[in-house]
This record gives sequence, structure tokens and C-alpha cells, in this order.
Amino acid sequence: MSVNEYLYVVILPILAISVLLVFIRFIKGPGISDRIVALDLLITIGIGIMSVYAIVSEKSSFLDIAMIFALIAFLGTIAFGYYLEKRKRDD
Repeated sequence: MSVNEYLYVVILPILAISVLLVFIRFIKGPGISDRIVALDLLITIGIGIMSVYAIVSEKSSFLDIAMIFALIAFLGTIAFGYYLEKRKRDD
């Protein structure tokens, strides 16, 4: 089994199933923190999908885009943590 077959047969179905499960958690999440974590995980899975596509298509520019998305997700998580900390101080 070559790398491309492994990516198509194993990795992409696992990523697709995980997107569905995380999206369900994003919709049903009882609290805002659950939804933010689910959104962060969706972005991370999207980065994985972009990385697989970059490997399959042999275009490294998609890895640059994936790094930008990772930076945006990290900054979003930091901003949410700051929001939660500030909300605790106000209560």
C-alpha cells in the first residue's frame, strides 16, 4: 500500500468521521466553552485535511495556509481564555 492509497483509504475517512462527530458536539454543546473547544478542534481537523491534500497534490503552498489557520486558531483560543478569565473577575 502506497502513501497516497493509505491517505485516501485510512486517513481521510477517519478525518471525515471526526468532523461529523465534532460538528455534532458543536451543535449540541451545553456550554459556550464546549462549543469553543469544538470549533478549535474543527479548525485542527481542517488543518489535517489541508495537510493531506498538500501531500497528495504535492503543493506545499497548502501547508502555508494550514500554518496560518493554526495561528488563527491559537489566537482565538487565547482570546477565549482571556474572556473567561475576565468574566470570572467581574463576577
